[in-house]
Amino acid sequence: MSWRRRFVAALAAYRWWRSRPPERITPSSPPDRPAETLVIVLLFAAAACAAGFVAVYALGDVPDRTQFLGLSLGLAFALLSAALIVTGKRLVAQEQVEEDYPKPREHERDEQEIAQLVDESGDRLTRKRLLVIGAGAAGTALGAALIAPAASLGPFLDVDPFFATPWARGRRLVDEAGRPMRAADVERDTFYTAYPEGADREQFGAPVVVVRLEPSALHLPHGRGGWAPGGILAYSKICTHAGCAVALYRKPTFPDVEPKPALVCPCHYSTFDPAAGGAVLFGPAGRPLPQLPLLVDPAGHLRAAGNFSGPVGPAWWGVRNRRPTTGTTT
Repeated sequence: MSWRRRFVAALAAYRWWRSRPPERITPSSPPDRPAETLVIVLLFAAAACAAGFVAVYALGDVPDRTQFLGLSLGLAFALLSAALIVTGKRLVAQEQVEEDYPKPREHERDEQEIAQLVDESGDRLTRKRLLVIGAGAAGTALGAALIAPAASLGPFLDVDPFFATPWARGRRLVDEAGRPMRAADVERDTFYTAYPEGADREQFGAPVVVVRLEPSALHLPHGRGGWAPGGILAYSKICTHAGCAVALYRKPTFPDVEPKPALVCPCHYSTFDPAAGGAVLFGPAGRPLPQLPLLVDPAGHLRAAGNFSGPVGPAWWGVRNRRPTTGTTT
């Protein structure tokens, strides 16, 4: 045999050796279709539970909403964990090799063996596309469930709803039973809660506190001389410190200690002076309570004479320099 023929034969043998499949690292085993079916069912069940979390979170009138939120999210993670456990135990090839820690130059070969192990593990799967779809559905639904609560943080750029209130000139004040409030029925040394007639009471700027003081005791800021007809004053019920409800009315029982009436938030004891435009007397609040201007209509009912003197609710960094607007909040 000439050297040319020997060279061609050697080249053919080399090409055959290079093209032959590598020797299997893990023993060949038949597909485990029941395990595949179980993993697929668990993945889609996890996706359904995560989607249920988003649905319950979006619907505000679901009974026992908190319990359903916890149950749906907990089940989603539990089902996903079960799917991963079954995959690791039944679908992924198990191979244990005991050897010395490899030297640095041997890492490339180890990486090739790991890649081969992954390929060989996939040989047992008969419904790869359905498994991928199930895993994608579970991952997407869980991601949406984790992101959904961020919607409660408020708008990212549009902050106008934070400054909108349902109050406008002419809107009548009603009590907790929905009855129109009459100026003649507002007594001194009494604390009232009122709402805008026909508006959603859950809106942030809806509730106000109403008190009556002696007109001679009022020292309202400049420009508010006509805001308190007959000494009747209205202020936002939302504390300017942390958004709690102003729910206490301090009367001057002990003049040496408590010289004048005050509105008090019981959560952090911010105290406001109703006679001085809701000025802060004590506590962590950084600005006065917003005052609502009032008027009395010909029938003797209390109505708003405009919007609040300032934005409702807690301040950002202690300062809110935008005025409130009339509208509905979300």
